[in-house]
Amino acid sequence: MPRTKSSVVSRHRHKKVLRLTKGHRASKHKLYRRAHESMLHSLSYAYAHRRQRKGDFRRLWIARINAAVRGQGLSYSQFMDRLSKAGVAVNRKMLAELAVRDPQAFSQLLNQVRPDTQVAG
Repeated sequence: MPRTKSSVVSRHRHKKVLRLTKGHRASKHKLYRRAHESMLHSLSYAYAHRRQRKGDFRRLWIARINAAVRGQGLSYSQFMDRLSKAGVAVNRKMLAELAVRDPQAFSQLLNQVRPDTQVAG
């Protein structure tokens, strides 16, 4: 059986890793061994942070809704409770968009769930 050499295969593999680490600092994008470590870390961070992004956006939407309803004398939790009791099925993303881009429509929604006895603060 003839001897096989892996120079072409390993060069392609090395170049692939070095392409993936383009933009990394110092030797992490030039030396294969350092680049390979850097690539493994960056890919695991990318995987984890794709999931973390969902929570980040949810937190942002909640903060925006809270800011909008506090100006009208309610807290976020009271507003969400009244929305669910009123049977309004609008998700947090759309509520945050309304609060930021169309405050008039958001205040109409707020008035829809606000009880008549509540005094605006």
